[in-house]
Amino acid sequence: MSVVKINVLTVPAEQRETLEKRFASRAHAVEGSDGFEWFELLRPLEGTDSYLVYTRWRDEESFQAWMEGPMKAAHQGGAAPSGERPQPAASGSTLWSFEVVQQAAPAKP
Repeated sequence: MSVVKINVLTVPAEQRETLEKRFASRAHAVEGSDGFEWFELLRPLEGTDSYLVYTRWRDEESFQAWMEGPMKAAHQGGAAPSGERPQPAASGSTLWSFEVVQQAAPAKP
Protein backbone atom coordinates (compact mmCIF):
# COMPACT_ATOMS: atom_id res chain seq x y z
CA MET A 1 0.00 0.00 0.00
CA SER A 2 0.90 3.67 -0.19
CA VAL A 3 3.20 5.65 2.09
CA VAL A 4 2.37 8.99 3.68
CA LYS A 5 4.94 11.66 4.47
CA ILE A 6 3.97 14.48 6.80
CA ASN A 7 6.39 17.36 7.09
CA VAL A 8 5.68 19.19 10.35
CA LEU A 9 6.73 22.83 9.92
CA THR A 10 6.98 25.16 12.90
CA VAL A 11 5.85 28.52 11.54
CA PRO A 12 5.75 31.70 13.64
CA ALA A 13 2.49 33.65 13.24
CA GLU A 14 4.22 36.47 11.34
CA GLN A 15 5.51 33.96 8.73
CA ARG A 16 2.23 32.12 8.00
CA GLU A 17 1.28 34.26 5.01
CA THR A 18 4.81 33.95 3.58
CA LEU A 19 4.73 30.15 3.89
CA GLU A 20 1.32 29.87 2.25
CA LYS A 21 2.33 32.16 -0.62
CA ARG A 22 5.48 30.11 -1.23
CA PHE A 23 3.46 26.89 -1.43
CA ALA A 24 0.91 28.58 -3.71
CA SER A 25 3.70 29.73 -6.04
CA ARG A 26 4.88 26.12 -6.31
CA ALA A 27 1.38 24.85 -7.07
CA HIS A 28 1.43 21.75 -9.27
CA ALA A 29 5.20 21.26 -8.78
CA VAL A 30 4.77 17.74 -7.41
CA GLU A 31 1.72 16.46 -9.28
CA GLY A 32 3.65 15.16 -12.28
CA SER A 33 6.07 13.10 -10.19
CA ASP A 34 5.98 9.36 -10.73
CA GLY A 35 4.23 7.66 -7.82
CA PHE A 36 2.70 10.86 -6.41
CA GLU A 37 -0.86 10.38 -5.14
CA TRP A 38 -1.91 13.36 -2.97
CA PHE A 39 -0.85 16.69 -1.42
CA GLU A 40 -2.38 18.91 1.26
CA LEU A 41 -1.02 21.93 3.15
CA LEU A 42 -2.80 22.00 6.52
CA ARG A 43 -2.99 25.30 8.43
CA PRO A 44 -3.33 25.04 12.23
CA LEU A 45 -6.55 26.42 13.68
CA GLU A 46 -5.71 26.37 17.38
CA GLY A 47 -3.20 25.26 19.96
CA THR A 48 -0.14 24.93 17.73
CA ASP A 49 2.11 26.84 15.36
CA SER A 50 2.79 23.75 13.25
CA TYR A 51 1.66 23.43 9.65
CA LEU A 52 1.41 19.92 8.22
CA VAL A 53 2.51 19.19 4.67
CA TYR A 54 0.79 15.92 3.78
CA THR A 55 1.92 13.92 0.76
CA ARG A 56 0.96 10.41 -0.25
CA TRP A 57 3.10 8.24 -2.52
CA ARG A 58 2.74 4.87 -4.26
CA ASP A 59 5.85 3.64 -2.42
CA GLU A 60 8.98 4.80 -0.59
CA GLU A 61 11.04 4.64 -3.77
CA SER A 62 8.77 7.17 -5.49
CA PHE A 63 9.09 9.57 -2.57
CA GLN A 64 12.89 9.22 -2.48
CA ALA A 65 13.15 9.79 -6.25
CA TRP A 66 11.15 13.02 -5.86
CA MET A 67 13.30 14.09 -2.89
CA GLU A 68 16.53 13.58 -4.83
CA GLY A 69 15.24 15.10 -8.07
CA PRO A 70 12.49 17.73 -8.37
CA MET A 71 12.27 18.64 -4.67
CA LYS A 72 16.02 19.12 -4.32
CA ALA A 73 16.14 21.25 -7.47
CA ALA A 74 13.20 23.41 -6.30
CA HIS A 75 14.82 24.13 -2.95
CA GLN A 76 18.16 25.02 -4.51
CA GLY A 77 16.56 27.67 -6.71
CA GLY A 78 14.42 30.56 -5.60
CA ALA A 79 17.03 33.28 -5.23
CA ALA A 80 15.73 36.80 -4.89
CA PRO A 81 16.57 39.42 -7.57
CA SER A 82 19.45 40.54 -5.32
CA GLY A 83 20.90 37.02 -5.68
CA GLU A 84 20.21 36.16 -2.04
CA ARG A 85 18.11 33.19 -1.05
CA PRO A 86 14.93 34.12 0.86
CA GLN A 87 14.89 33.31 4.56
CA PRO A 88 12.92 30.19 5.53
CA ALA A 89 9.35 30.83 6.69
CA ALA A 90 9.53 27.84 9.05
CA SER A 91 11.74 27.83 12.12
CA GLY A 92 11.80 24.04 12.34
CA SER A 93 10.86 20.90 10.44
CA THR A 94 10.26 17.23 11.28
CA LEU A 95 9.37 14.51 8.78
CA TRP A 96 6.92 11.80 9.85
CA SER A 97 6.56 8.63 7.75
CA PHE A 98 3.62 6.24 7.71
CA GLU A 99 2.49 3.20 5.76
CA VAL A 100 -1.19 3.08 4.85
CA VAL A 101 -2.65 -0.10 6.34
CA GLN A 102 -6.36 0.75 6.07
CA GLN A 103 -8.33 3.29 4.10
CA ALA A 104 -11.93 4.22 3.35
CA ALA A 105 -13.71 6.48 0.90
CA PRO A 106 -17.26 7.84 0.99
CA ALA A 107 -19.88 5.32 -0.04
CA LYS A 108 -21.32 5.87 -3.51
CA PRO A 109 -25.12 6.44 -3.42
